[in-house]
This record gives sequence, structure tokens and C-alpha cells, in this order.
Amino acid sequence: MRMTDIQRCEVRPGRLVEWTLHPAVVEAAMSLPNDVRPPAYIQESHVRTARSVREDGLFVPTWLGTAFDIPRRVDLDVLQEALRTWTLRHETLRSGFRWAGDEMQRFTLDADDVVLHRTEVGEFTDAAALTQHLQDRFDTAADALSWPNFIFTAVVRDDSTSVYMAFDHSNVDAYSIQRITAEIHELYAAGLDRRTVDTAPVASYVDFCATERSTADQVDDTHEIVARWRKFIAQCDGKLPNFPLDLGLDPGGPLPTQKFLHEMLVDDAAAAAFEAYCRPYGGSFIGVLAATGLIVRDVGGHPVYRTVVPFHTRAKSQWSDSVGWYVGGAPIEVPVGQAPDFVTAMQMVRTALRENRSLSRIPLARVLRLLGSDFRPTSPDLYSIVSFVDARGVPGSAQWQDLKAYGLIRVSYGDQVCAWITRLHEGLQFAGRYPDTDAAYGSLRLYVERLREIVLSVAREAAVTSV
Repeated sequence: MRMTDIQRCEVRPGRLVEWTLHPAVVEAAMSLPNDVRPPAYIQESHVRTARSVREDGLFVPTWLGTAFDIPRRVDLDVLQEALRTWTLRHETLRSGFRWAGDEMQRFTLDADDVVLHRTEVGEFTDAAALTQHLQDRFDTAADALSWPNFIFTAVVRDDSTSVYMAFDHSNVDAYSIQRITAEIHELYAAGLDRRTVDTAPVASYVDFCATERSTADQVDDTHEIVARWRKFIAQCDGKLPNFPLDLGLDPGGPLPTQKFLHEMLVDDAAAAAFEAYCRPYGGSFIGVLAATGLIVRDVGGHPVYRTVVPFHTRAKSQWSDSVGWYVGGAPIEVPVGQAPDFVTAMQMVRTALRENRSLSRIPLARVLRLLGSDFRPTSPDLYSIVSFVDARGVPGSAQWQDLKAYGLIRVSYGDQVCAWITRLHEGLQFAGRYPDTDAAYGSLRLYVERLREIVLSVAREAAVTSV
């Protein structure tokens, strides 16, 4: 799915309608007993960070969302039932947290008690005003420190309806977002046709949280995974790695605002050629990391590329349809200073990933707690990332462009660089948020251009080799 922010997702005027959980449901949920299933470590870290930053006087929205069109004028009653049915399938949306002293306690609403409340917000004739209203509304309704922390909206027009959905990050990851368009379309079409579809609940992310945390809690500070993280952090001067190019940050300054950059890197033909060339070494993901390592060496003068690589934690097929934040991270070190060419760099990356991917099985927040390091959360991102996702296999992905479907990223504050490279049917897309400094913009702009050059160069070599 094309990743962007709400300012760049083709918002058009129309009549705005929104759905949230009914106020009576929310009030009743406040007296629910505790759910013994604990938060995932990544959820707890996320919420604690939000609270810490808020206590420092800064409101940092961190929601993710999606936008897509439904052709023709929509039947709002049918759409509402589709949204409610979809919500019921994913238990994490019915589950929230409250504080008991410094302890986070979970509560979970029964599926039978879920009622959506529809509000007619009104007509918007100006796209910019509507865009700003949606962002402001999502900041409030999808806040990490409130519950419920999601909202559904629709902009209704005579010829089409645009659906916008926002969720606090604690409930969703990029893969969760990518599946929504097809699932809502299927439920809506079935409702119009008065036919039934399989709406049974999928495996619960809340259950996954409990299982993952139970496993992580069996690890102590003598475990090999903890020792390897300790060594990696020591080699990063006692910190988790930031983007290894100049960002122009003031070490003692306030958390900077961020900017957003997105564009197509290359078209489908070049992306396919790059993929074919990289396949013997592990595929495009390996190629992107190898290219990044070479850029870090050539531009930044770093002989070793150190980063934390995000991996999904949907290790079992039962979690494949589940909405949740199924992400872990593994540290890698790539001695790119010793790489004479791109192929050697790919071989180095592949070796590093093979040796270290298992480290992503234990949540980093658990590891940091065991290390006893003072990683007081002052930024919504613990470290910078370069992520790669091949989204072509996601149901409905071939229709994303026609349906104006986007994954939405909230860009607010942060001192890290988060870059997402997505393989779409149309090619490779780059999206990234970065600190709003001239140096950071220059570094990211240079990184994107160099990355494009490497991909195109490799694609040309692949074409020659093929001939």
C-alpha cells in the first residue's frame, strides 16, 4: 500500500460522517474487571513513552491509518454494519489499558457489547479544511493515552465515498493496515447483496500478547540474546542506532518536529529486474539493506553499518489475519568497508540477518529492562529504521491505485529517521519521516537519490546478464 500522510492522500470535499464506540459502551467499559492478559512489551513501551513525553509537556500523536474509496454513493447503514462486523473480528480494538499506580492493567469489552455511534459532522467544501479537521480529530480519538483509541470516518459524495480509519499504533502495524481495504469492501458488498461471509473472529492479538510476554519473561540477563544486544549497544556508544548520516540535531535541544518525504523510487520493470538480481542472495530486502550500507559508507564514511532491522512476529499462520502490532527488531552489523561491490555487500547482509534474526523473538523492551540501561523514553521512536515490505501479495492490492488506497502515517515529532520501502505492483515506493532540519532533509534526499541510482544500476546489470 502506498504510504503517506493525510495531507497527501487525495482528500476531497464532501459530507463527513464518523463512527466511534457508543458513549454508553465506553462508560460501561470503565467498570470492567481486569483482564489477566498483560500488554505486550511493545505496547507497554509505546504507552509509557507517550505518557513520559506528555509529562514533559509535549503531545506527540502516533496513530496509523488507512484511506480508500468505495465507488458510488454509499449506504451508510450497510457501511456501519460492515465496520462493526470488522471491529468484532479483532479483539485488540475492544481492549484497553488503565493505570493502577505505575502498573498498566488491561480490560476487554465483550464482543456482544460493541455498539458504534454515528455522528453527522457536516459538509466540507474545502479540501484543506477537511484534511486539517481529520488530522485534528484523529489526534484526539486515536490517542495512545485514551480509550477507545480508534475512529472510523467517511466523506460521502454523490459519485463516491472515501473512508478514513485511524488507530493508535498499539493496536496495528503496517500489515494490519494493508488488509483493511479488501476486508471492508468484502463486508460492504456482502451487506448490499444480503449474503453472508465468514465473519468469525480471527486469532486474537491480545492472546498473542500474553503468550509472547510469558515467553519473554522466562529470559533473564544471562541469556545469549541479552548478551548480544548488550554488545551491540556498547558498539553504538551505549545507545540504539540513529540514522547514520548527518541529521543536524542539537543533542541537548527539544524533540524536533518532523517532515515527510515520499516518492516512487523506480517503476515496476526496474523493481522486477532489481528483485531478480537480488533473489539468489535473499531478495529485494537484502538488496535494499546492502545498498543502504554502501551509501552509509560512501556518504557518511562509516566502515560498519549498524542498524535494527524490523521483522514481523507472525511466526504462526494463525496470526496472519489478525490485527495487531506484530513487530520485533534484530540488530545487525555489516562491515561494508570491506565490500568491494554490491554482491559482496548483499552476502554480508544475508549472513548478518541469518545470524541475528532470532534476536527479534524477544521484545527489545524486555531486553532493555534486563540490561538495566537508562533508556528513558523521550522520543516515540527508540531507533531509526529502514523497512522493506513486498505488498503485492496482500488481498486486493492490485486495486489499491484505482481505489485511492493509502496507508497513513502521522508525522509530528521525533529525532529519528523512519523509512519504509514498499514493493507495489507499480514499482518501489519510498516513504520516510525525518527531523525537520536542513541537514536531515539534505541527508535523506541524498540517500533516496543514491538508493535510486543503485537500484537502477543493478536493474541494468540484471538486464545485460539476462540477455
